[in-house]
Amino acid sequence: MKRIVYKSTTFLLLTLTTILGLVGCNKDKLSPVLQTALTDATAFSSPARISQQVTGVYAAMKSGQFLGGRGLVYQDVRGEEWVNFTNNGVTAVGVWNFSILSNDNQVENMWSVGFGTINRANVVLEGIDANAAIAGANANRWKAEIRFCRALSYFYLQSLYARRPFNADAGASLSVPLRLTANRSPEGASLARSTQAQVFTQILDDLNFAEANLPSSYAAPVNDSNVVRAHKNAAIALKMRVYMHMNRWADVITEGNKLVSNSAPFQSPSNITHRLAPNVLTPFRAPYTNAESIFSLPMSNTNSPGTQNGLGQYWTTEFGLNATGTSILTDANWKATDTRKTNFLTPAVGSTPARWTKFNDDLNNYVPILRYAEVMLNLAEALARQASGTSVDTRALELLNAVRQRSDATTTFAPATKQELIDLILNERRIELLGEGFRSWDIMRQGIAFPAKSSVSSVPPSSVSYVWPIPASELQLNSLMVANN
Repeated sequence: MKRIVYKSTTFLLLTLTTILGLVGCNKDKLSPVLQTALTDATAFSSPARISQQVTGVYAAMKSGQFLGGRGLVYQDVRGEEWVNFTNNGVTAVGVWNFSILSNDNQVENMWSVGFGTINRANVVLEGIDANAAIAGANANRWKAEIRFCRALSYFYLQSLYARRPFNADAGASLSVPLRLTANRSPEGASLARSTQAQVFTQILDDLNFAEANLPSSYAAPVNDSNVVRAHKNAAIALKMRVYMHMNRWADVITEGNKLVSNSAPFQSPSNITHRLAPNVLTPFRAPYTNAESIFSLPMSNTNSPGTQNGLGQYWTTEFGLNATGTSILTDANWKATDTRKTNFLTPAVGSTPARWTKFNDDLNNYVPILRYAEVMLNLAEALARQASGTSVDTRALELLNAVRQRSDATTTFAPATKQELIDLILNERRIELLGEGFRSWDIMRQGIAFPAKSSVSSVPPSSVSYVWPIPASELQLNSLMVANN
């Protein structure tokens, strides 16, 4: 099988398009891939070159400073599951203890690479439109891939930099700027912040276009395109995640029904046949092409997330699992025989601290962005919350038990009330998705405080530390930008 690794061999309009994707970014912060300077005319002069530009958008997004590593780490370590034991300011101790500042590299780099990816997406979208005759029948499919990447990038950026979670004020608070056209000059760099509602509306618009125009699957499985390129099921799964953050439970169910059969064994009824892998190890070990992995970002030893960016290093070297307080390791229902513990927890609980080896190769793995286990738990939660009165939704419970019993066949949940079921689902997310960047999202969409951990006090939603500051460089150079306060 041929393994796809995104590499960019061309970077159109290099000096302005990338650097000015936002204001105040240094070139060295924003350059995750190999670059050569090509003009618009050259970059879009053939279908092969247009395809190369599309691949370059994926390549920018998978930077270790963004979704190839740190973007997931930051979301996880803000939660209560982890303890930091290196006290290294370079590797997210400030994120973990909520002391992050507007001029910290983490704040600057996440913003700059994220908006660099978005600006690159906008440049390629405009290039395809300007060369529609050359793009031909593939034009809308390529645009759908790019708009999927843009939507995904905006989702991650909004989750950190928006002033407060969507559910705090129905999306009325300020989020990030919506940049939907290519920025090629300093004069176009200043842009005011949009609201969360506006950003989510754009994300959903991109994903609806993507679902309509992406392929159901890619050609015969001679490579891993069905895992590392956007397709219909990937767009649907990401829409579910967005609706979850807006408490639009009926819409979560509508999208979920496109991906999950009505009864066990649960699998997607159309497009690519996605389902849980029988072994919990499968999505996290080579060859990474499996029915559970809906969309991943591929890494290799020659095209890696970079030093101090990979997931493996963070969970085995920089952070260990918290075994005190409200950490998930204290959950009595998470049994020692659960294969998620026997495969990923080392050494055993009681050591100081236990490491999480879900990602056993720091450089040569696939970073999971969308997995079928998440889809099942998303749908289960939506069904549970939509149930009438205090009743327990049967299908939601079946989905929860399917996820648990893949790793722990000895447990069958039997909650007596709707709230008990919701609590079990939220707890299962903490176990199943541990180390994949979900904990911060799940805390914030519920509007609850970040729990205390180790020497770090609880952080309530009213605190400005609940979210990240806007980068100092952006505030300095974007005349329309305002700070989080």
